[in-house]
Amino acid sequence: MNNENIAAIATAQGAAGVAVIRISGDSPLLIAEKIFKPSSKVEVKDFQPNVMYAGEISADGFKDFGLCVYFKAPKSFTGEDTVEFHTHGGIAVTQGVLRKILSSGARLAMNGEFTKRAFMNGKLSLASSEGLIDMINAESESAVKAGYSLYREKLTGKISSLQEKLTEALSQIDADMDFPEEGLEETSVKKVKETLKEVLNETGKLISTFRVGRIYKNGVKVAICGKPNTGKSSLLNALLNCDKAIVSDVAGTTRDVVEGSVNLRGVKFDFFDTAGIRESSDKIETMGVDLSKKTLNSSDLALFVFEAGNFDENDGEVFDILKDKPVIKVGNKTDIFSSRDFEADVYVSCKTGEGIDDLRKALYDRAVGEGLNENGEFLCEERHYYALKRAEESLTAALESAGSVDLSILSVFIRDGWRALGEISGKTADEDIIDDIFKRFCVGK
Repeated sequence: MNNENIAAIATAQGAAGVAVIRISGDSPLLIAEKIFKPSSKVEVKDFQPNVMYAGEISADGFKDFGLCVYFKAPKSFTGEDTVEFHTHGGIAVTQGVLRKILSSGARLAMNGEFTKRAFMNGKLSLASSEGLIDMINAESESAVKAGYSLYREKLTGKISSLQEKLTEALSQIDADMDFPEEGLEETSVKKVKETLKEVLNETGKLISTFRVGRIYKNGVKVAICGKPNTGKSSLLNALLNCDKAIVSDVAGTTRDVVEGSVNLRGVKFDFFDTAGIRESSDKIETMGVDLSKKTLNSSDLALFVFEAGNFDENDGEVFDILKDKPVIKVGNKTDIFSSRDFEADVYVSCKTGEGIDDLRKALYDRAVGEGLNENGEFLCEERHYYALKRAEESLTAALESAGSVDLSILSVFIRDGWRALGEISGKTADEDIIDDIFKRFCVGK
C-alpha cells in the first residue's frame, strides 16, 4: 500500500530528556539520508532494520546528536517503512527537526493517522485501535486494564469467532437454497438454530459485562447529597483525605458543586459535593439546589448523608428524591450522636475518621462488586454495546423465525447480525465510524 510520507512528534509536547519524531510512508529513508549523518561508516541507505544508529541530526539553523532507527515494512507499527529520530527533548530541538523533515519530503500527520494506517494495513483491528487511545487517555489503573484488554485483541478475537459461526450458518443456508432437491432443509435449520442459540448466549454474556466495563474505563460518578449541615462537605474532605470543600456550621455554605476524585482499588471515583437540598428564599442557594438535583440525576451512585441521631422530616424528603437511584445511606457525626434514628448502611465520623474506610469499601462493593475477569472479554465502549444489542436483536429474530420463513429471509436476519458484529472488529465499519475513532487520537499516534 503506497502512501505519502507523514511525520510528527510522537512524544508529549514540552521539554523532556528525549523526544521521538516519527516518519512513515513510501520513502522515509530518503528523508533520513538528507538530515542524518551516522557516526559509523554505514550509510543511511544501508541501515539494518530495528537497529539504533547514533549520529548527527541536521535541523534548520542547528544540529543535534541523537539516534535513528529504521523499521522495514510490514514489520512496523503502521505496516509501512518507518524511521524514528530520537533527539534531545527540548521544544526548539524537536520543532526544528520536525520542520526540517517536513521540508525534506513529508507532510504533517493528522490526528491518529499513524494508527489509522496501522488499521488500514491490517496491523490492528478497529477495537484494538480504540483500546490504544483508551490506554493513552486512562486516568486510573482499571482504565488502563480495560484499554489493554481491547488493544490485545481479546474482544476482537471473541467477535471474530462469533462471526465465523454465523458465516458457517449462512453457508449451510446458501447450500440448501442452491440444492433444494437434496431435501436437507429440515436438518440444516436445526443446525442453524443451534448455532444461533450459541451465538446469542455468548452475545448476552458480553452485553452483561458493559456496566462494570464502563466503570473500569470511565470511573464512578458519586453525588453526595442530603439536607444542609449534615456534614456532606466534611465527608468529601474525609474521602479525599484533603480539605477540598469549605466546612462551616452555617447552613447553605455550599452553593456550587464541589468536585474531587480518588482511586479505590484502581477504579476512579469522582465525588460531587452538592448544595444541601431544602426550600430557600435565597435565589443563589435555590440555584445551587437545582444544580444539586441535576448532578444527582446524572450520577451513577448517591451518598445520602444524615446526622446519625437527628433524622427528621427534611431528611426524609431528601431521601424520597433518591428512590430511583442506587444509594448508600451514611449516618454521620457518630462522635456527637450515640443514638441511631434511621438505619444507615455505614456510620461515620468525619471528625475522628471512624467508618471512612468502611465507606470506601461499601462504595467499591456497590459500584463494582466482584468486577470482571481480566483475562476474559468484556465491553467498555458504548459503541460496542449498541452494536452487540443490534446483533442480538437481529439474531433473536432469526432464531424465532427459523423453520417458519423462507431461507432467504432467515439469511437476511443472520447477515444483519453479522454486520453489526463487524462494526466492532472493523470488518463492516463505515468511513464515518472509522474517522470518528481516529479523530480522538493526538497528532503523532
